[in-house]
Amino acid sequence: MDEQTLRTLEYGDIIAEASRYAVSYEGRRRISELQPMSKLSQIARSLEETEEAKRLLSKGASVPLPSLEGVETVVSLLGSGYMFGEQDLTSVGVFLHSCTQLKKYMAGKREIAPGIASFAASLEDLPGLQSEILRCIRHGRVTNEASRELEKVRRKMEQVKERIQKRMQSIMSRYSGILQEQLVSVRAGRYVIPVRKEFYKQVKGRVHDQSTSGQTVFVEPEEISALQSELEGLSAEEGREEAKVLSALSERVEASASELKLNIDITGTYDFLFAKAKYAVSIGGEHVQVNDTGVTRMLEARHPKLLERMVPLDLELSAAARIMIITGPNTGGKTVVLKTLGLLTLMVQSGLLVPVRAGSCFAVFENIRAVVGDGQSLEQSLSTFSAQMASLVQMLNTADSRSLMLIDELAAGTDPGEGMALSVAILEELSQRQAAVLVTTHFNELKTFAAQTPGFVNARMEFDPVSLRPLYQLTIGEAGQSYALEIAQRLGMSQHVIERSRKWMTGRMVKETAPQNSPSAVPEPPVELEQGEKEAGQRADKGCQEEEVKTSVSLASNIEHSRDPAPASTRQESRHPVKGEDQKEERTAAKKGYEPGDAVWVTSLNRPGIVIEPQDHRGTLLVMIQKQQIRVNHKRIKPYISKKELYPDDYDLDIVFESKENRKKKKQMSKHHMEGMQIVKPSEDRSK
Repeated sequence: MDEQTLRTLEYGDIIAEASRYAVSYEGRRRISELQPMSKLSQIARSLEETEEAKRLLSKGASVPLPSLEGVETVVSLLGSGYMFGEQDLTSVGVFLHSCTQLKKYMAGKREIAPGIASFAASLEDLPGLQSEILRCIRHGRVTNEASRELEKVRRKMEQVKERIQKRMQSIMSRYSGILQEQLVSVRAGRYVIPVRKEFYKQVKGRVHDQSTSGQTVFVEPEEISALQSELEGLSAEEGREEAKVLSALSERVEASASELKLNIDITGTYDFLFAKAKYAVSIGGEHVQVNDTGVTRMLEARHPKLLERMVPLDLELSAAARIMIITGPNTGGKTVVLKTLGLLTLMVQSGLLVPVRAGSCFAVFENIRAVVGDGQSLEQSLSTFSAQMASLVQMLNTADSRSLMLIDELAAGTDPGEGMALSVAILEELSQRQAAVLVTTHFNELKTFAAQTPGFVNARMEFDPVSLRPLYQLTIGEAGQSYALEIAQRLGMSQHVIERSRKWMTGRMVKETAPQNSPSAVPEPPVELEQGEKEAGQRADKGCQEEEVKTSVSLASNIEHSRDPAPASTRQESRHPVKGEDQKEERTAAKKGYEPGDAVWVTSLNRPGIVIEPQDHRGTLLVMIQKQQIRVNHKRIKPYISKKELYPDDYDLDIVFESKENRKKKKQMSKHHMEGMQIVKPSEDRSK
């Protein structure tokens, strides 16, 4: 499996959590090495074994798992000729005794767990080694019964010690007046008496130590030196005899090395299985069926790390619908759905029981890949989009009918138009390769594509439009909405920004401030014009290209776009007035008359303009188109956007009609007389 996917789906966290339930080093090692399998029979057997272990735990009995404490050291030294000590051999004896208990326990559980109970039949009791260790070593010490020679030596040692004690009592009675206390001590393995410092020379013997204060001197009387030397010799002989016993036992352990290793392996297997079972109990894991037909059905599934907070999830993928497009609001749980499916699939293929309702089933995949998160990398100079594309390239190179691909926000980090087109092409390619795919998106076009394409299915994350909160419920078969404005409003976005956004969405943006300089819209080719109108339009285009675009140009451009958010393929139609409502609107405007500031559509030029002067006695209006002022007959004008919709009531229209230089001159002239200052109005083009 792809290592990056395992990290993305937090597979390592699950393994770490499961290993906490193992009691032996061998069980922890097996869990730490656990990897998703891809062979169907192997996965099914592993799941069944975990289920059997869980059934045994549910009976409430304590499974007598042998302790491997200390045995690891023994096994590591087997074959090296090392002589094991008392503690090592004690650990081996305890381990063998526990193996015998486990074997008996499992023999009685064959009806409940026939599969895993059979493992215990292979355990080796090694009764001879068990009894020999128990006979020779007790309480961490070689017993007297271990050998006849050892027993004789220890008997002699007891006799010598007894003689030393009697002699010491006599000496202490003789020197009682100079002793610090009536007590026999041992220093460096030798018996001594505590003599006061000022009198220690009165006792013939050897000084071995003195107290911290220096007031007491510990002296070995000369009278017991010979007995002390005899005791030391016997102690050395005792050590040699003990070594003989330990060496003989070590040889027997070496002779049973293969049996011990087999027992450790079986014990590790049981620890591994019961650790998985205990973890399954902790997360409410259930046994599921696996198949190689591509059918995944999760019923009331929950993410193992979100057991208490997650709304149970129902999801199904099949051969007929292998690709699911999930839509819905941000923070609505789309990514959690991806991670839940991916992680539970990895767990199932690792032989772990998963938190789902009984009756769930999972398809087995050889290749599972997940692209979740932005994946930005400063070291590798990868942007969000580049990082996702790099991962998608790997997906496309490895995708086949036994692949599960999980993609979060497909192609979201680039131009929406290009991203949508790229998304469709990628999904088509994955579909042709028969890969199972779960993808989240906000592209509306993908919803339509999924609804119309065989093998695709829509799904949505539910959202409560009243409380403005996500419900974290997945509904299959229906596309969802992003609810971006509602979520932004709930998170504190100002109301005027929300309203402005709604105007943009509906194509009727309200201008609250004067528009700033911006590039003008590229005009559409004009319809057939009268000669004067043609010349006026050509001069308007030329002026736009050669001079800085003023506020009126920007306004006309923005008006056109605000009224025309439709795709390019339908834009031309939307610019021509539609019969019916538009004709009614035209008659109403004609009766009332056009006012300065009204946006109108000049049909002869096929572009919007702003009324500067109302209709005169000849039926013509002065209209600003881009930066040119043109006289147009009222019959060639259609209503577009009224002045009230474009500007506040007290808005100064000079900002639209006058140049910045003229406005500045007007302001100066209004304050006082300016000698020689003139305001030059732009020339008017007249069309008949």
